[in-house]
Amino acid sequence: MAQNQHAYGNPQQSRNDLLRVCRIGKAQGLKGEVTIQVFTDEPYERFKIGTHLYSSDGLQEFVIKNARTFKNKWILLFEESLNRNDAEDLNGLELYIPAEDKEKLASENAWYIKDLVGLEARLCQDNQLGLPSQVIGKVVDVLDGAQSLLKIRLANPLDEDNKTALVPFVEALVPEVNIANGYLTINPPNGLIPGLSQ
Repeated sequence: MAQNQHAYGNPQQSRNDLLRVCRIGKAQGLKGEVTIQVFTDEPYERFKIGTHLYSSDGLQEFVIKNARTFKNKWILLFEESLNRNDAEDLNGLELYIPAEDKEKLASENAWYIKDLVGLEARLCQDNQLGLPSQVIGKVVDVLDGAQSLLKIRLANPLDEDNKTALVPFVEALVPEVNIANGYLTINPPNGLIPGLSQ
C-alpha cells in the first residue's frame, strides 16, 4: 500500500511562522459555536480542546473550548465566543497555528505546500520507465482531496492540451523531496506523465 505524504497550508500563505488551519463560517446555534472551512489534513490534532489559534496578524487569540463534527462539518466553540452575536462577528476570519519546524515535518513525510510549489520535478534514478534521469517540469500547485496531487507544469509538453500532469503525492511515486536543493523526484508508471513512456 502506498504511503501517503502530507502537504500543509496553501501556496499563497506568506507568513513562515504561522500555518493556516481554518476559516470561520456561519454561527451555529445560540451558544457561540461556529462552522469552519478546514485547511488541515489533521483536524483532530489541530482542533483539540485547549488549542490556541491566532488571527493572521497574531493580535487575536482564540482558545478552543469544544470541537465536534456534524454531517461532515467541523463546529468549534471558542472561550472568547459567548453567544451567537460573538460568533457572527467572527464570520470570514482565518485562523492559524504556529508553524512546526520544517526538519521535524520532513522526518514525518510532511511538507508545507508553499515549500513544494516551485520545486523542480525530476525523473528519479532507476525509475520504472527505464528512462535516464531528467527534468520533467516544475511543481505549480498542490491540489487537496482524499489524496494530495502535485500539479506539474511539463518542461516539454506534447501539445497545448498536455501542458501539465497530476501526480499523486505518495512515497511510491514521489520518493524524494529535497527542499534545500529545490527539487523532488518522480517515479511514474507508464502513462502518468504525457510524453514519457517505456
